[in-house]
Amino acid sequence: MAAGLALVGAGVDTRTEGDARAEGDARAEGDARAEGDARADEARAIEGLIGAGDFREALSRCARAYAMPLGRLCMAFTGSQAESEELVQETLLAAFDAFPQYRAEGSVRAWLFGIARRLCGRHTELKTRREARLRLVHDTRPRPDASELAVERERAERARAALARLKPSEREAVVLRFEAGLSFKEVALACGIDEATARKRVSRALGRLRAELGEE
Repeated sequence: MAAGLALVGAGVDTRTEGDARAEGDARAEGDARAEGDARADEARAIEGLIGAGDFREALSRCARAYAMPLGRLCMAFTGSQAESEELVQETLLAAFDAFPQYRAEGSVRAWLFGIARRLCGRHTELKTRREARLRLVHDTRPRPDASELAVERERAERARAALARLKPSEREAVVLRFEAGLSFKEVALACGIDEATARKRVSRALGRLRAELGEE
């Protein structure tokens, strides 16, 4: 009888632990679903404000909802906190100017990230040209010695260096997918391509990044 009670007790304990895990998984899934619903509700509210012509409130809510992820995206492209903050502001101002032309053909988030992508690309191109001109102007300065170059290389972020060596189209796609957290459909919308092409670009970018980082 005692042995039987012990087995029953063990069974109860086992079921209780399993139930607790299941409840935890269900709660996490419920939280994620609720968060997703909240984001969708916010996006619909912003789209409603744009449609009603209340552009100032729409801009305010875009800033609250998307400024941080936009900042992460711009940071991934530029590597500069100051530059990324400026680009977020430029993105929001450009969105405000473009609200009258917004047609809600995709999510407002993907639309904003598309604007940010274009601004970051333009900013990076101009910065590269400016730095190239400066190198020509100062080409007569003394060359840094080997130890200085080694220190600079050590300080360089491996992931960012590998990212910078990607084709611009692949870099944009992988940053939008993983830094901005966009779906492949949203990446396609932001880049002006179809979803299959977006998937291919991300896949190629990941393969090249793994190869680059594996060699170092």
